[in-house]
Amino acid sequence: MGGVEDIVIVGAGIAGLTTSLGLHRLGIRSLVLESSDSLRTTGFAFTTWANAWKALDAVGLASSLRQHHQRILGNVTTSTISGLQTSKTSFEVKGKHAEHEVRCVQRKLLLEALAEELPSGTIRYSSKVVSLEESGSVMLVHLADGTILRTKVLIGCDGVNSVVAKWLHFKKPAFAGRSAIRGFADFKRNHGFENKFIQFFGEGFRYGFLPCDDSKVYWFFTWTPSSQDKEIEDNPARMKQFVLGKLEKVPDEIRNVIENTELDGMTSSAIRYRHPWELLWGNVSKGNVCVAGDALHPMTPDIGQGGCSALEDGVVLARCLGQALLKKPSEDKREDKMEREGDHDEYTRIESGLKKYAKERKWRSINLITTAYIVGYIQGGGGKAISFLRDKILARFLAGFMLKMADFDCGKLI
Repeated sequence: MGGVEDIVIVGAGIAGLTTSLGLHRLGIRSLVLESSDSLRTTGFAFTTWANAWKALDAVGLASSLRQHHQRILGNVTTSTISGLQTSKTSFEVKGKHAEHEVRCVQRKLLLEALAEELPSGTIRYSSKVVSLEESGSVMLVHLADGTILRTKVLIGCDGVNSVVAKWLHFKKPAFAGRSAIRGFADFKRNHGFENKFIQFFGEGFRYGFLPCDDSKVYWFFTWTPSSQDKEIEDNPARMKQFVLGKLEKVPDEIRNVIENTELDGMTSSAIRYRHPWELLWGNVSKGNVCVAGDALHPMTPDIGQGGCSALEDGVVLARCLGQALLKKPSEDKREDKMEREGDHDEYTRIESGLKKYAKERKWRSINLITTAYIVGYIQGGGGKAISFLRDKILARFLAGFMLKMADFDCGKLI
């Protein structure tokens, strides 16, 4: 074991890199441990709502990312059962905090933009964390290669299977009863799509399409899988045919998106979420340890807030830690007493900063998880009663929930 790191962040995903960049903007160094040998871009793209752009503005990346992603002006939902449009919502409206801004951002471009702003050596790849251990005022981080790191602050941004969340006694995220196939089609030319979020609902499934720019389209398909569907998860060719077989009363250009998706441009995964009452009674932080992103609030994708809330987490966490670490000790302490109590005082300030972060993020996370689950249950439900309720009564109301959850400002770094 070498010296003690000030801050170790586990996971170089959206939450981890945003937290690290936020700290860097405040003049605080961190070390990011990533288990893979490069940046992970699983998921291809995600919808960035107004709250995400507030966070990206805070870390100084919004302007550059806007140049590569066109603005989405509205949402259109259609029933594949009747073939009729069920709702149409404009995104060109002003919310409580600002005008709504919606774009579909490529995950690879976002992660690269975050990483490029960090000092060289901040991210350590091929560093899989296998266990954690307390040692006085520091945490011992055990890696798969036998390395043991010592750190004053440990932040878990290591996803739904988080080692840090497990250490904080959170349970493994629950299966939501649905799975998702995500795809990314690069037409290499102008695809001709309007800049709208297009969604279709059928008997127990939902799919949507969002243009990222003039040539690229991101799409998703969620459904309730049967035991026979397991065999398609690791077979992209069968996955593609499965989705095409579910496309009923849709325009040819929609079917064309799936057909133009390369086999390596698709991925399938079970949808998992954390029960909101776990956050109510659990520890988002404990001492000098906390979690953020999917390690904190895995949620269903039905309001498009997974990546957006991870960006929020990063800004709030960097701000709270910055306030704690940059705060000067009380001036009335004598020099010898300061030296003797320095470590304890720093630990107390770190603990206080993480508690402040946990308090800020707990209810926001509970709200997002709960709303996403309820919206997903109605949108992806099967049966005549649920379909009638969704298509005839709640379609416009559900679309409005996406804007409502995005009408949030996580604040500045300072």
